[in-house]
Formats: sequence, C-alpha cells, structure tokens
Amino acid sequence: MRDITVIRARDLPEAWFLCVRECLLKGREYTISKGSFEGTKRKEFDFVVVQVEHPSSRPLAPTLPEGVPSPTSDTYIEEYLTYLLTPEKAKGEHYTYGEDLSGHPYNQVEEVIRRYKQWGHDTNRCCMSVGSKQSIFLYRLEEEVKGAQASSQCLRVVDTAIRDGALHFYVYFRSWDMYSGFPTNLGGLQLLKEYMASSIGVPDGELIACSKGLHLYEHSWKAARMAVGL
Repeated sequence: MRDITVIRARDLPEAWFLCVRECLLKGREYTISKGSFEGTKRKEFDFVVVQVEHPSSRPLAPTLPEGVPSPTSDTYIEEYLTYLLTPEKAKGEHYTYGEDLSGHPYNQVEEVIRRYKQWGHDTNRCCMSVGSKQSIFLYRLEEEVKGAQASSQCLRVVDTAIRDGALHFYVYFRSWDMYSGFPTNLGGLQLLKEYMASSIGVPDGELIACSKGLHLYEHSWKAARMAVGL
C-alpha cells in the first residue's frame, strides 16, 4: 500500500522545511533508471499533499542558515511569475508553463478571471491544464537524437475554487524537485493566485499542492540536512 503524506503549514517557507525534513527521514530511496540525473539516487514521497494556510505571508522563499545554499529568493520568484504569464519559449526550451496557461489565443488565466466575474463564484469549471496528449512524446527526442535531453511538463493541473469568499489553488505535479523547484514553483503560483484574486475582486486563499513524485536528488541531500538540522 502506498503511503500518503499530508503536510500542513502556515506559510510557504514552513511547508518547504517540513517537506524536506519528512522526505529525508521517511522518503523512499532509489536509483533513477530514467530521467534527470539518471543513475544517481533520490529520496521521494509515494504521494504527498501539502496544504498551506497563509501562502501570501512574506517572505515567500525560505531563509536558510548561513553557509547553506539557498534554493531560491523572492526576487527570483517574482521573475518566475513572468514565466507563468508569458507564452514565449527561450532557445532550447521544450515547453514553458506560460504557453499553456497564458498563451494565445487560449489564455486560461484571463478566461478563469472572466468566468468567475461573469458566472459568480459557485462553479467547478475553472480548472487550468498544462501539457497535452502530445507531452509524453517529447521524450522521443532522446531516442531519435543521440545525446539529446528532453522533458515534459512537471506541473500538470492548476485547479481553482472560490470558497468562503477567497480564491484557492489546487495544483498537481507529476514530478517535482523539492530543494529548488518546490519553493520557486509554489512562490510563483502564489503570485499568480494573488494577481487572479485581485482581478476577480476576492481575497487570496489557500494553496494546496500534491504530487506522486516530490523528491530530493542525491546531490542536494547534504544541503537539505544542513537546512533542517539533521
């Protein structure tokens, strides 16, 4: 039977520290047979649900002890928001989240805002998707071109709901780097949620994330242990 880990945190930094500590202590350790850092080890939750009650609290990025590599910063998180809101891809990028969330002619972010303002708050239709049925085929590049590296979207769903008058996000990651990806991704999504809540005219709410692949790579274990005092 798979273990389901539930992490409840007040803010985003606390969520990161709690996840890192729990994964170091109880995460499943295995060798990566295919994927990023193939042949090395990682620790991973079977399935995790992370509920953040007050994700708008600042700072968004965790503050680490002196000498421990910082996974992100509030400045970088603010820059990451642009990645979520613009569809352009840089050279060498196979995808961006922005091309799915905010691309033209299908800008899901603005459509969700429009629907809530036009339909009212009691609807379950405002779910934004990332990737498509073609995403799995991005990996074929590695099979067809020697030395090529490919990946598909890690973030797959940004679902929304307005409950008790506030806008909440429910997000799913198929695979998720805990050390640096987690705080940047959630920080950027939180800024996106704040933008959408302001545009709709409602308060900002909770951020709930889940994944069957939240992991710590072997090369980050030492820094992770230092960060949480293990």
